[in-house]
Amino acid sequence: MPPVAASARPLALPRSLALALALALGPIACGDDTSPASAGASETEASSGSGDATGSTGSGGEASSGGETSGVGDTTGDPGPTYDGEPLPPGEPGEWVWVDFPDAFCRDGTPTGIAVRYGTSANLMIYLQGGGACWNTLTCFNNPGFYGAPEFAEWVDPWGSIGIFNDESPDNPVGEWSVVYLPYCSGDVFAGGREGVMIDEQPDPMDFVGYRNIGAFLQRIVPTFADAPAVLIAGASAGGFGGGFNFIRFAKAFPKSEITFIDDSAPILADEYTAPCLQQTWRDTWGLTENLPPGCDACTGPDGGGLTNLAAHIAAAVPRANLGLISSTRDATISIFYAFGVDDCSGVGTMPGSVFQEGLFRYRDEELAPSGWGSYFIASNEHVWTQLNSDFFETDVAGVLLTDWVQDLLDGQASHVAP
Repeated sequence: MPPVAASARPLALPRSLALALALALGPIACGDDTSPASAGASETEASSGSGDATGSTGSGGEASSGGETSGVGDTTGDPGPTYDGEPLPPGEPGEWVWVDFPDAFCRDGTPTGIAVRYGTSANLMIYLQGGGACWNTLTCFNNPGFYGAPEFAEWVDPWGSIGIFNDESPDNPVGEWSVVYLPYCSGDVFAGGREGVMIDEQPDPMDFVGYRNIGAFLQRIVPTFADAPAVLIAGASAGGFGGGFNFIRFAKAFPKSEITFIDDSAPILADEYTAPCLQQTWRDTWGLTENLPPGCDACTGPDGGGLTNLAAHIAAAVPRANLGLISSTRDATISIFYAFGVDDCSGVGTMPGSVFQEGLFRYRDEELAPSGWGSYFIASNEHVWTQLNSDFFETDVAGVLLTDWVQDLLDGQASHVAP
């Protein structure tokens, strides 16, 4: 893959934050990122299928007699809420349309919205934007607290037509699909449910209502695309975390659709790498625990940890789903965030690239592969791979193009690709 200019890459973490955190925490030692990962060279290994732990593939679902797709929902069998709002406004194929949502809010209390671009296919991609997270002064300072039509206008040219949003390239597996873009301004990886939260020395209270916003968005998205044969939930960084925390909701909302989840650069590593004290901080700040999928008892440990178990829970709750993770082996951005948990969340520490890589391959071997997920790992310290043409279309690992891996996942064929 050709090198990407630093200024061109749409990082989910602004470089100002990366620099500030690097100064505060010390250097992130990522090592030689061009070398093969220690967990296996030239690896392209088929998984047992993107279904449940029994190895059934997730290439579709049959409708049950009750009208709900078999396997949809959480372990309680609850079909979820009814979404019957006003459909999204029409638009010409290929043209982005911004839609205000007066009942969805950013963390500063201002309303936000979503964008839709209709395609020539009946299929739908829902993409969750990245942008860091907010739980202390430093992270909140660099996390967007508002997002409306002006911010979308700045994003859409050029980002709305490159990478996975490129609707002209014949190599894009979802190029002809309709797209709904969910901006991120709640600071809580789309999973919060607390209002009026005070953060350190910040003068104003903050509303972490990303989970509630997803519900408001679905009220109108579902009536617009209820008959979509296939639905892809994708997200980068914070959006990848958010896609995971909300995936069962999305699956319930589209019970008759073949459904896929692609998590771009948001692995929830084991507690040894994502410190329980840091997870507890997120729970306390955002009200995260209350919004975890029902039945995921292992997602909440007595010390605040356990979030790594979400991947296996999703696979068991939605066995028809196609599930996959894209990640750099030494993602420097996620390493910076996880470094906040070093030394019992003292705020001073580093996560070397070798440690992140160790945790990533352990996550694959212990959480993803046994539950039917696929994975695509790139020997790099870069962050986010679906939002730039040179990354999405040209990335090749062990002879497998990233776009081919995505197409296989959409077809129900999950595999594990690594350097």
